[in-house]
Amino acid sequence: MAASAEEEVDGEWPEVAESGRRELSLSAGPELERRVRAAGGRLPRALGVLGASLRSLEVRGGCPCLREPGPALGRLTALHTLALPACALGPAGLSRAGGLLPATLRVLDLSDNGLEELPPELGGGEAESPGGIALPELRLLNLRRNHLRQLGPGLAVHAPALQDLLLGGNRLRSLPGGLLPAAGRSPPLALLATLEAAGNELEELGPHIARLTGLKTLDVSNNKLSEIPVELADCPKLKDVNLKGNSLKDKRLEKMVKSCQTKSILEYLRVGGRGGIKGKGKQDGTEEARRKKREKPKKKANSDSEDEEAEEVQKLLVRVLHISENPTPLIVKASPGVKEVRPYIVCCVVKGMDFQTGNALKRFLSVQTKLHEDLCDKRTAATIATHDLRLIKGPLLYDVRPPDDLKIAPLGRKEIKAKDLLRQLQLEADEQRKQKKRHNISGLHKYLQLLDGKEYYPCLIDSEGVVISFPPITNSEKTKLGKMTSDIFLEVTSGTSLQICKDVMDTLLLKMAELHKFTAENKDGEVNSDHESNEIVPCENLGARKPPQNSSLMLEQVRVMDMDGNLKVLYPSKTDLSTVSSLLTVIH
Repeated sequence: MAASAEEEVDGEWPEVAESGRRELSLSAGPELERRVRAAGGRLPRALGVLGASLRSLEVRGGCPCLREPGPALGRLTALHTLALPACALGPAGLSRAGGLLPATLRVLDLSDNGLEELPPELGGGEAESPGGIALPELRLLNLRRNHLRQLGPGLAVHAPALQDLLLGGNRLRSLPGGLLPAAGRSPPLALLATLEAAGNELEELGPHIARLTGLKTLDVSNNKLSEIPVELADCPKLKDVNLKGNSLKDKRLEKMVKSCQTKSILEYLRVGGRGGIKGKGKQDGTEEARRKKREKPKKKANSDSEDEEAEEVQKLLVRVLHISENPTPLIVKASPGVKEVRPYIVCCVVKGMDFQTGNALKRFLSVQTKLHEDLCDKRTAATIATHDLRLIKGPLLYDVRPPDDLKIAPLGRKEIKAKDLLRQLQLEADEQRKQKKRHNISGLHKYLQLLDGKEYYPCLIDSEGVVISFPPITNSEKTKLGKMTSDIFLEVTSGTSLQICKDVMDTLLLKMAELHKFTAENKDGEVNSDHESNEIVPCENLGARKPPQNSSLMLEQVRVMDMDGNLKVLYPSKTDLSTVSSLLTVIH
């Protein structure tokens, strides 16, 4: 009887009946919750029938009844992506899942689960385990918005290839804390490029952060940090640091954090700035003397007013035009076919950019490239596409096409079938591998594998049937940005989650606001060479210039709807842009 009952439960999962299936996405809702409850709070045994064919498993939108993945997870021996956000994976269920996680996993999303502890394989408990390295291919681990208070060294041992660790919205009090094994081991997490821990309860950023030699992006904004270790400047590849939203003792450093770029902050720490916990020397003594002078009663009021004025000048501002107030809103319709290919898309219109001043366009493209490398995990987590709004004819359709039927004019190329474009790109990749002097393959070729085995390719089409975007490969030459572009249509797509689309869009809009402010401050021609750095100049080097009053970007809301007219996504809504709220003032 028991076996018969299990077979009956498994029969309620027609999704797993298709042999050879490579992707499985289960949509949230009462029906999914009913079936999960019937299966004992886990995924069905029948899931294991997909075995080595399944590459991606996602519970889209979460399932509060799912307490553990179940033993079938151990049979998915070639799984690359496992996304179980907003479920109910308690300590017991997750601990059992730890030993079942396939060694082939590259992306693991456990966000919004209320987790308080983790199995050793994911950084909870002891580092060693008799099974050796458990997750040798794991690249991205998303643990955002759980209840984690500490991490253990297991992650560094079991996921040595980890590149992105997302810890925002937990209750961590120290970083790196217990994340790193004892000194003496070979470099821990040597490939970790992004460490995001915004919105925790961090009171300490320890000097061992310098052991993360591959770190490029560190976000510890909105915490309780009072000091920043000088060792942070010893991270050789660090390019982007977000320390905003902390009450730093060093008011000069705090002012720099609010208004300037990473390079200036690291240089300040490198020479022993007062934000340092150790290594204070003559430079620090001089700064201390200056601090005491500034604190004299007669000068304190003036100093405070100057700081407030500087902070006001540096404030970034964007305005949002609500769709109900927009006479010509841009609408995107999403066909049912994208669900099985690349289901998530978030769009926005930005008006008022200035690409004519200096090399502003180059700077913007550089920002997009950096986001693709870091936050988008080399486009494997999400992809950004940008279009000149003047060249788009709405409404738009987010759809799928067979590789033989999909045609696009890629950036810098003539119109071509999608199938032939991928073949060309693969040949280019193979040719690069053969060249002795070029060992690294360009970023464009690293994500070709995302379309392996797909019967349909995703695309964004305008009202005249022109394909303007082919994610994650390219967007169209026909809507390409130019120096005269001022109004831009942005799209972010993902096969992983809607939240990563929003996070990427939030960050992109913040960077655009920074660039908009920078160009406004340099309209007189101080920055007008096409040969300068693409990085935005630190604010302290801009002198006393002030941007024009009311200089702000206009964001227009864009709706994504299904074919029946039901709303799927509206961006930016009043709850969006929260990840950058400490840096950006949003007026609705």
